[in-house]
Amino acid sequence: MSDSHADEIDHIVPYEDETEIRGQKEKPRNLIAYWLLGLCNNYAYVIMLSAAHDILSEDFQGNSTKPTPSPIVNNNSRDCNPVSTGAILLADVLPSLAMKLTMPFLLTHVRLRVLIVIALSSASFLLVSFSTTQWQAFLGVVFAAISGGLGEVTFLQYSSKYDKNVVSTWSSGTGGSGLFGALSFAALTTAGLSARKTVLLMLVVPALMAITFFFVLDHAKPRIKARDNSDTEPLMEESQSGVKEHTPAISMRSKCRMLPRMARFIIPLGLVYLFEYFINQGVFELIYFKDIWLDHHSQYRWLQVDYQLGVFLSRSSVNLFRINAIWLLALLQFVNVILLTTEAVFLYIPSIWIVFTIVFWEGLLAGAAYVNTFYRVAHETIPQEKAFAMGITSLAGSVGVSTAGALAVPFHQYLCSLPLINRISKW
Repeated sequence: MSDSHADEIDHIVPYEDETEIRGQKEKPRNLIAYWLLGLCNNYAYVIMLSAAHDILSEDFQGNSTKPTPSPIVNNNSRDCNPVSTGAILLADVLPSLAMKLTMPFLLTHVRLRVLIVIALSSASFLLVSFSTTQWQAFLGVVFAAISGGLGEVTFLQYSSKYDKNVVSTWSSGTGGSGLFGALSFAALTTAGLSARKTVLLMLVVPALMAITFFFVLDHAKPRIKARDNSDTEPLMEESQSGVKEHTPAISMRSKCRMLPRMARFIIPLGLVYLFEYFINQGVFELIYFKDIWLDHHSQYRWLQVDYQLGVFLSRSSVNLFRINAIWLLALLQFVNVILLTTEAVFLYIPSIWIVFTIVFWEGLLAGAAYVNTFYRVAHETIPQEKAFAMGITSLAGSVGVSTAGALAVPFHQYLCSLPLINRISKW
């Protein structure tokens, strides 16, 4: 490291004394800001998944929301879209995965990243709302994915400047985005607003993100001082005044050495994501109760709301109780995969309320895995490694979701080729 850099980077403080530099308590405005950033960052992603069944069944040459005919023509065929909602999931997560793979290794201006996130989120809502062909709608989904992936890795890395409690409020906010996003879409479409107009209304969300980041979040945080060593390099960050400051960052060699240690967080979290999103985008649309108060589109939307309610409650729970056994959560989520996949095949569950209960439990497990994983990363990682650790752990979700989407598409095609089985009863 050059002498000029060494002069600007002072003594490392022990990890235990971190709170003395940051202050004993985080400012309430920063806790609120991170809750709102979590809410806004995931909103477009949630809306696209909630609207997936509509996007795939809608006639994009007009404004009809009637489902397109299934390619399966026998009289006992299942009520299937020609394409699985897993295709929307892939479009919604693969670009996000690319962001999470690259951004933790790159040093860029935080404010520039956030502006890109806001612009892409806005573009995603506009493209889906005004699309005249399906590829335009898919492009909107891709923009939402890039926005969400870049935003998550950026805000989680940036959280290393603050007390670890901002991680719990961020997690709660992301859970809130799932609940309020799915609920707002289901409620507005149930009330009679078209899917297109509902998506267009969501433009208020990126505007709220801009206000939160630039005007609510306090960027004037004291720097953690660091001792010069061969495994650190200067990280350029912007102060509140816009002047660049040097804060410690670990070298590429140290980042690569960290990866095996992070596997204990990445693997179980990735499995939880794989299982839950296979259910949500591979199985939900194939579980259909005929002749009840909800049509097929509405059943899909409200199952999404039910799942997101469980996610929101559990992501908000880390300050009440903590779960260290993330592997156990992955195992329990696999049990849910078996229950709901066999239901999609054999249609043996007599009531949609039982399905709602299982899906709510699925959401609780999903949210608990997310918040407890990131809380442990924030708590167990030394300060100079925390930003990279947060960013690379967020990769687990995208890998799991991508795998789920890839499995959901062929599963959809296979199951839709099977004859329909009539339920014995429903109550």
